[in-house]
Amino acid sequence: MYDYIKNILNTTITYYNELSVLPHTLILIGIIMVPLLIVVAYYTYAERKIIASMQGRLGPNVVGPKGLLQPFADGVKLFFKEIVIPTDSNKFLFLLAPVITFTVAFAAWAVIPFDSVMVLSDINAGLLYVLAMTSLGIYGIIIAGWASNSKYALLGAMRSASLIIAYEIAMGFALVGVIMVSGSLNLGDIIDSQKGSVFHWFWVPLFPLFIIYFISGVAETNRAPFDVAEGESELVAGFHVEYSGMGFAVFFIAEYANMILISALTTILFFGGWLSPFNISSLGNFELNGFVNNILLFLINDGIHWFIIKTFFFMFCFIWFRATFPRYRYDQIMRLGWKILIPITLVWIFVEMIFIYYEVEPWFAQGVVL
Repeated sequence: MYDYIKNILNTTITYYNELSVLPHTLILIGIIMVPLLIVVAYYTYAERKIIASMQGRLGPNVVGPKGLLQPFADGVKLFFKEIVIPTDSNKFLFLLAPVITFTVAFAAWAVIPFDSVMVLSDINAGLLYVLAMTSLGIYGIIIAGWASNSKYALLGAMRSASLIIAYEIAMGFALVGVIMVSGSLNLGDIIDSQKGSVFHWFWVPLFPLFIIYFISGVAETNRAPFDVAEGESELVAGFHVEYSGMGFAVFFIAEYANMILISALTTILFFGGWLSPFNISSLGNFELNGFVNNILLFLINDGIHWFIIKTFFFMFCFIWFRATFPRYRYDQIMRLGWKILIPITLVWIFVEMIFIYYEVEPWFAQGVVL
């Protein structure tokens, strides 16, 4: 009888300890999700203001001081708009598509390291997980195009599918180059392998792969000049032409979340993540008072602030591209992906393989041994 009661108590304690992990995990998810949603909201505001400045316009300036409350006004408007479901469409898939796109866009953030200790799930195959999550986003787009019972939406979905296939291959080969140098699929280990100065980051030896990766990221997020899936001059609005209200808003949020994700991954894979561009050991001692000295050391040292600064720069590049480049024709986009980007990645991976084999210093010597 005693052993029976003891087993019940041990089982109860085990279940309690397992359940106690759930609230902790939910809190961590909230700490990531809430700021990310706020950044997404004000990313739309920043895009409108920056493009307006580049084009000599004012941008949002009515709702709140300097238009700062415009994202909330847009959210309230979309929340109260009616969701119209097209006749003869597949209602279940029509409503499921934006949920898939939204879920996949935010699920990838589970393995993103913001600092040496700030990461929700530090798994060994983090890079593979991110690649899988970003690849699944296309299913939401294809389902949305097919379920809408609209030729425009279906054509936009097919364009997006072919675009993702072409540029996903180039992106994958660029990631192979990063794995070869770092010798790991763990995002934290990839950042640690870039320690040193700014010239130890992977953008130096992998510069062609960095350019190709970022171009492929812009294409995968359906942003200008690769936004043929949403080409309003040809397809009205592309795969989400039949969506209104919160259905459209969820697609909109997922798109901007993916833009931030690509910017964060570019920072992690090629620009050292949270690492400082300064080599602290070579700077010497500061001859200032203690408080100012501590502030300067915090700003110059490694930390999440460097991760945020670098990510914001690439987020700005997305906006800059949209304001600068005209939309490519569909055939030009396919030619760029299949005939230019993929061959360049293959050639550079071969060059990188030779450098690793002969242990060319200083970057490639720490890669895997062939």
